[in-house]
Amino acid sequence: MNQHQDLATAMASADNQPRSTFEALCALARQAVGARLFTLMTFDARSRGAQRIFSSMPDAYPELGTKPLNETWWSDHVLDGHKTFVANDIGAIAEVFPDHELIASIGCESVINVPIVINGKVCGTINCLDAAGHYTPERVAASDALKLPGAAAFLLNKSISSGSVL
Repeated sequence: MNQHQDLATAMASADNQPRSTFEALCALARQAVGARLFTLMTFDARSRGAQRIFSSMPDAYPELGTKPLNETWWSDHVLDGHKTFVANDIGAIAEVFPDHELIASIGCESVINVPIVINGKVCGTINCLDAAGHYTPERVAASDALKLPGAAAFLLNKSISSGSVL
């Protein structure tokens, strides 16, 4: 099976949700663009709060409660502008992420943050981190293929956390 089929199968299952869907989305992202570290963050437009809801390295980047958003040009670009952010060296990462030393310590020096936009608002981001220079223009273009599966995964998570039935 390909990664899209694996994601569809994971989403259809009632077992271990939303984690099984997040793990399948991680596998899809690793195939599409590559990611040593893969995380999912939700954003609340009203409170401007963020929450990590999945991490492929939970020891370094645990799934935690909500935190206030660090308002920078990054938030203008990604959350308000709905544009993918790419940094291909640790210096560029350090400009916007205060945890740049931790990022470097796990062997990551490039990042791509793909905003997931639903109904005109960013509900979260898919975050892939890898070695310096990893996110080439071709990989950045390929990241667009993560938007629809990402939206489905975020909607599933919202449905589960609100207790609603799809």
